[in-house]
Amino acid sequence: MEVPRRRLPSFTLTLPKPASSALASFGALQKVTKKDSMPQEPDEASEKTESGEETFIPEAEDSDAFVEDPAETSGPVDTRSRISSQDSFTEERLAQDAEEVEKKSEEEEAAAKARAAQRQLMSIEELVQSERNYLRLLQVSTVTIRSNLQTLQPPLANLDSMFLYIDEVMDVSSRLLSLLDQKQVQPGDPQFLETLCASFLSLSSDIEAAYREYLANYNNVTMLENSYKQKEDVWNEIVDVIKASAPEVNATSLSFFLVMPVQRIARYPLLLQTIKKHTDPAHPAYAVLEHTAHTSIAINCRINEYKRFREVADKYKKTETLTIKDKINRLNSHSIAKKTARLSQQIKHEAGIVPKLVDEEFNVLEGFFHVLGHGILQLLENVETYLHHLQGFLACKTEEFDFDMDGEKLLICYKEITTALRQWILPTFEKRMRTLIHKPLCALRDLLVGPRNLIKKRLDKLLDYELIEAKSNLTYEEQAVANTYRTINTLLLNELPQFNAVALQMIWSMLGTYSCLHKDLASDMEQLFQSFTQQLPHSSFSPGAFWEWADTAVLEGARRLETLCRSVEETLNAPFVQPLSPSSQRRLKQLTDKHGSGKIYQVGGVVVGSRDLDLNLAKGELVAIISEMDTRGDKRRWLVDTGGRRGYAPSSKLIRYHQPSEDPPPSPHLTLPDGATGIRRHSYTPESRPLTVMSQPSFQVMAAYDFTARGSHEVSLRAGESVRVLEAHDKRGHPEWSLVEGRGGQRGYVPSNYLTITPLGTGPPGGFH
Repeated sequence: MEVPRRRLPSFTLTLPKPASSALASFGALQKVTKKDSMPQEPDEASEKTESGEETFIPEAEDSDAFVEDPAETSGPVDTRSRISSQDSFTEERLAQDAEEVEKKSEEEEAAAKARAAQRQLMSIEELVQSERNYLRLLQVSTVTIRSNLQTLQPPLANLDSMFLYIDEVMDVSSRLLSLLDQKQVQPGDPQFLETLCASFLSLSSDIEAAYREYLANYNNVTMLENSYKQKEDVWNEIVDVIKASAPEVNATSLSFFLVMPVQRIARYPLLLQTIKKHTDPAHPAYAVLEHTAHTSIAINCRINEYKRFREVADKYKKTETLTIKDKINRLNSHSIAKKTARLSQQIKHEAGIVPKLVDEEFNVLEGFFHVLGHGILQLLENVETYLHHLQGFLACKTEEFDFDMDGEKLLICYKEITTALRQWILPTFEKRMRTLIHKPLCALRDLLVGPRNLIKKRLDKLLDYELIEAKSNLTYEEQAVANTYRTINTLLLNELPQFNAVALQMIWSMLGTYSCLHKDLASDMEQLFQSFTQQLPHSSFSPGAFWEWADTAVLEGARRLETLCRSVEETLNAPFVQPLSPSSQRRLKQLTDKHGSGKIYQVGGVVVGSRDLDLNLAKGELVAIISEMDTRGDKRRWLVDTGGRRGYAPSSKLIRYHQPSEDPPPSPHLTLPDGATGIRRHSYTPESRPLTVMSQPSFQVMAAYDFTARGSHEVSLRAGESVRVLEAHDKRGHPEWSLVEGRGGQRGYVPSNYLTITPLGTGPPGGFH
C-alpha cells in the first residue's frame, strides 16, 4: 500500500532576465500563488509561469503543513500590500540587472582593448622581426653566396648584374633598424610606434630610390638566371653552392633571395595597415601611423609607375641592326599604313597645312642634349687624336740611334732624359689619360644612343598622336598610342634634365682631370730635368746671362720653326685634285647641272648625323649647297643635296670643290692671227711639253680667262694677262696645277688648263716675254 506523500510548497526561481514591467511581474506572482492553491500531480517537480519563469516544487513527506489559509488570500488589503512589495522587489532586481549588464559591458570592452593592444604589439613585432630576418637573408645572398659563386671556374658571365642595386636595398633596411635600435625602446612601449613611423618617414625617399631601381632591373635578373638554367652543368653547380652556403633556408635558386625586395616593398603597406587596424584612434601616434601607411602606398604606386616608364624606355631605346631582308619581312599592311600616315602628317607640317604641336620645354631640353652630344663627340675625337700623336711620339725612339757623338755631354743628357720620358713619365701619363679621360668619354658617348633613339621615337609617336588628338572617342589601339606618347614625353621631360646635368658635370670633371694630369706631367718633367741641371752646358751661367741666352735661343728656334711651318703649309696647301670615280663624276655632273658649279662642295671628313634630317657622309663625297643655314637660322648646319637625299651637314666639314673644266669658255680678250694656232695647255708637264727658255722667245703664256684666288697659295689672274710658268706641276707632282708668277712678282698656283700659249706680240702689253 502506497503511503501518500505530503505536498511541498512551490517557489519561484527567477532566471537572470529583465522583467518587462511591474504588472507582468505581479501577474507572474499571482499565477504562482494560484498554482500553489491548486492540486498538483504527485510526481510533478516543476512548471513554468506565463512570463516564462520556471517554478520548482520540492517534494516532502507532510503536504498539509504548507497548505495556505484561504482567509489570508482573499482580502483586498492583502492583495495591495503584496503588489507593493512585489514592485519594490522588481525595481531592486532591475537595478541589479542594469549594474550587472554595465559591469559586463565594461569587462567586455576592457577585454577587447586588451586583445587589440595584444594584436597591435604582435603586428609591430612582426614588422620589426621580419625586417631583421629579411636583412639577414639578403646578407647571406650577397656576402656568402655571391663570394662562393665568384670562385667557380670558369667564372659566371655577368654575375655582378644579378646583384645590381641590392646593396642600396640592404643599406636602407639596415638604416631603418639602426634608427629603431638607437631609441632604445621596446615594441611594448607606447613610444615605439611613434619611433617606428618617424624612422620610416625619414627614410621614405631613400627607400623609394633604392627599391625602384632594383625593381626596374629585376626583369634583367630573371633573364640572366634563365640563361644560367639553360646550361645544366652550370646551373647544377650554382644550386650546390646555394645549398652549401645557406642550408637552413633550403633554397634551390638565386631568385629565392633576389625576389625578397620585390615582395618586401609591397608588404610594408599591409603591415602598417594591420597595425593601424588594431590601434585605438585616440592613440597619440595614430595620426602619424595613418600618414606612414599612406606614404607606403604612395611609394609603391610611384615605383610601379617608374617601372612602367622604364619598360617603355627599354623597349624603344634599343638599337637594332637589321638587314634589308629583315626589314622587308617586317613590312605588313599595318606598318605601311602607319608610316604612310606619319609621312603625310610631316608633309602637312612642312607645307603649313596643319599646325604642329610645340612643346617649348622639351625643345629646350632636346636642343641642349644635341649640343651636349656634339661636344662629347668633339672632345672624344680630340682626345683620341692627342693619344694617337702621343703614341707616334713614343714609337719614334730617337735615343736608340747612333749619332757617332759618344763623347758629347749634351747628347748623353739628351739620351738619358728621352729614355726616362719614354719609359716612365709618358707611358704613365698615357695610361692615366686613357683610364680617366678616354674610357669615361667612350662610356658617355655610348649612353647618348638611348636618349637619341627615344627622342626619335617620340617624334614618330607625336605624329601618331596628332592624328587622333581631335577625336572624342578613341579605340583601344588609339588609346594605347596616346598613352605611349604621353609616357615617352613624360619620361623624357623627367629624365633628360637629369641626364644633361650629369653629362655636363662629367665633362667638367674630365676637363678638370685633364688639367690635373698635365700639371702632374709638368711636375714630373720638372723633377726629371732638375736632376740634369748641373750637367747642362749652360748651367754655369749667371741668371742674367742664362736668361739672355735662353731668349736668344728661343727666338732663333721660333724663327726656324716659323720657316719650317711656312714650308710645310705651302706643301700641304698646294692644290690637290682627287681623282673621281665614274659614279662620283656622274654625281658631279648631275649636281653641277642642277645647282651650278659654284654650289659644289666636298666633304673634308667623315660626317655622322646626330639630329633629325642629318646626313651621314663619307670623306671626299660631293654635295651641293641648298641653304647655308637650317630652319632655326643656325649657320653651322647647311642644307645640302647629295644627288638623291637632302639633309643637313656641318659647315665646318665642307670644302668648296673646284675641278678645272675640260673645256673652259673662250676668252673674249684672246684673238689669234690668221694662220696661227692657239695651243691650250691642259697640263704643263716636262714629259708632254717641256718649257724651253729661249733668248728670243716667239711664244708667250697667257691666262685664257679670269681666275680668282681662294687662298694665299693661289694667285688671281685676269683673262689675257701674261704670266711666267715657274713649275708645270704642284708640290705633289700633279700637272693639274701650275706655279706661275704674275704682274708685280706675285706667285701662286693656277689651274693649268686656264693657261694658253699664244705667239709673241698678240697679247696685251706689259706681259712677260
